[in-house]
Amino acid sequence: MTSKFLVIGSNSFSGAYFVRYLLEKNYTVLGVSRSEEINKVFLPYRWLKEEKSFHYKRIDLNRDLEVLIDLIKEKEPEYIVNFAAQGMVAQSWLTPEDWYQTNVVAQVKLHNKLKDLEFLKKYVHVTTPEVYGSTKGWVKENFNFDPSTPYAVSRASCDLHLNSFYKAYNFPVVFTRAANVYGPGQQLYRIIPRTIFLALTKGSLQLHGGGYSVRSFIHMADVANATLKVALKGKIGETYHISKKSTISIRDLVSKICKMLEVNFNDLVEETEDRLGKDQSYLLESSKLREELGWIDTIQLDEGLRETLSWVKGNLSALKELPLDYQHKR
Repeated sequence: MTSKFLVIGSNSFSGAYFVRYLLEKNYTVLGVSRSEEINKVFLPYRWLKEEKSFHYKRIDLNRDLEVLIDLIKEKEPEYIVNFAAQGMVAQSWLTPEDWYQTNVVAQVKLHNKLKDLEFLKKYVHVTTPEVYGSTKGWVKENFNFDPSTPYAVSRASCDLHLNSFYKAYNFPVVFTRAANVYGPGQQLYRIIPRTIFLALTKGSLQLHGGGYSVRSFIHMADVANATLKVALKGKIGETYHISKKSTISIRDLVSKICKMLEVNFNDLVEETEDRLGKDQSYLLESSKLREELGWIDTIQLDEGLRETLSWVKGNLSALKELPLDYQHKR
């Protein structure tokens, strides 16, 4: 029989892309998210031409935990992959209590229920490199955390909590930390689709701190492939970094997109002060995933940018009617 997956946070960009990947592999998938299904332009699993074995239910971890647990007990998914988190680093300074509620308190309550389910083979917790703070060189997987924002502190706290559950109960958790993801279907408040959209619509792009921070961008298709490998073959209690071996500054990334679109960099960009607590770099050493699970990244940045550019152009009229900026939900 085909394994059953529950994807929590299935309407996030990463969650929706992973749902699509699972469906293409013919897995049975249940998706839950606190948000209603948004415009399908942001839901890659809704782009599939054939009907697949997928069911969606709107569930808020902060308010509907018992509903979720009842659903899990009814459907008995063997694998749970959790993308749900209050994101957005800069905004976490404004109401940090919302980030701690969603990313720590609600998650701890969920895990305390999941730890007693005998049918659960693996719980994949999708976390973030921001728990490390600004890295000095390429870092291997560890729990030596130095978070610098309320968002990062909340994610680090949950990671440490889950590690304690693994040690105390042998809870079947594995962690993934991915570099900066991108691809078709990503929300417009993220740097790559935002740059493309504003360049096409003659808008103005704010470049915090001049854009000199360094990141490693990885296509979500490569991340989805890695996440499935971790779910099926990852060792319980272990962490796996998902990252390319190349980096680029935000400034050079924006410049690259400008050249692709034949837009003048200075006409598009407005340089502003840096964000509070922004880390200079996240460099994740990914040899563990490559050597133990046989993963390789396949999509180069230029190819992925062209694909994302094609998606923005093809859906430009719809995107113009949708919010450009992050919409905070409590």
